[in-house]
Amino acid sequence: MEILNSKSYWDRQTWFTTNDFIIIGSGIVGINTALTLREKFPKATITILERGPWPQGASTKNAGFACLGSISELLKDFKTHSSEDIFKLVEKRVLGLERLRNIVGDDHLEYKQLGGYEVFLRKHKALLEKSLDHLNEINDLLYSLYKAPLFSVTENTFGFSGINSKLIVNAFEGQLNTGKMMQALINKTQDANITILNNCNVNEYVEQHTNVLLQTNLGDFKTKTLLIATNGFSEQLKISNVKPGRAQVIITKPIKNLNIKGTFHIDEGYFYFRNVGNRLLFGGGRNLALKEEETTNFGETELIQSTLDTYLKSHILPKTPYEIDMRWSGILGVGNQKKPILKKVSKNVYCGVRLGGMGVAIGSLVGKDLANLATE
Repeated sequence: MEILNSKSYWDRQTWFTTNDFIIIGSGIVGINTALTLREKFPKATITILERGPWPQGASTKNAGFACLGSISELLKDFKTHSSEDIFKLVEKRVLGLERLRNIVGDDHLEYKQLGGYEVFLRKHKALLEKSLDHLNEINDLLYSLYKAPLFSVTENTFGFSGINSKLIVNAFEGQLNTGKMMQALINKTQDANITILNNCNVNEYVEQHTNVLLQTNLGDFKTKTLLIATNGFSEQLKISNVKPGRAQVIITKPIKNLNIKGTFHIDEGYFYFRNVGNRLLFGGGRNLALKEEETTNFGETELIQSTLDTYLKSHILPKTPYEIDMRWSGILGVGNQKKPILKKVSKNVYCGVRLGGMGVAIGSLVGKDLANLATE
């Protein structure tokens, strides 16, 4: 505490004078917000405040899916969205991934377009039949995005057990390395003379006449414009209609001759797995305890971890020996609508949150839109 109270003249001149823009959150949305602002305002003072030593929400804790949404997930969304809404959601994911790849580059992303598959457990036969019944309808709706059908039917050639033999594949889906993605984006902020202050937790903000005062564990900051990009932690800053959603993930040690390549979805997208080189990453299960997983606390639970272990052993790698190497969790921003919240909160405060588990796909575009909204 003595260190925090001992700010020099240089400290105050460098970090604690009034900023033109402060962004809360250094994840994919926050970084892209800052980069867009720098393009528009080459001489502006832009600072990002990050609560952790590195991005702490989901940007580096997700599964690294460059996905558009499985067919059963899209059908579920039809219960709360119109056809036009669904098209716009998927279009935003397509455009967001294109923007991300253009900004970072496929080599830095370690991007691989290996296809995305939906796997249906035998107990989900009705869900498979519903998905097959609506396949042409969904393809017709989304055809203009790639000038080709998005979904097609293929067979189980991966050695999965206890599943229906038919899989639904989207050849346009891919995978990437989210750690490398964020490192490349952070490097771009440094090149653009954008300051990131880590381990800085914003307790609250107070709107003043022409500025916004932020009270943090490192001291008070002032900014002319505040942009909130905290996604799953946004409720703590009094942003409504967005809830945290914890996502739990496991990854195996390297597996010899692993023949599973691509990204895979189960049960309306609530479970998902992919290869990471010759490892198998598996996550999800939030639907088993939706209320309990509505938390900003990192950690794992017995119910979800045991389900992931069971699915992995019984369905995904039934005849393959493996060992679990790591377990972790990330915090999503979710709600009853998939459309992100992009809005003016008050006179000098704006937010871009609630990415609904699609942060990799839409985060770069939400960041751009947030910067434009705050400066239009």
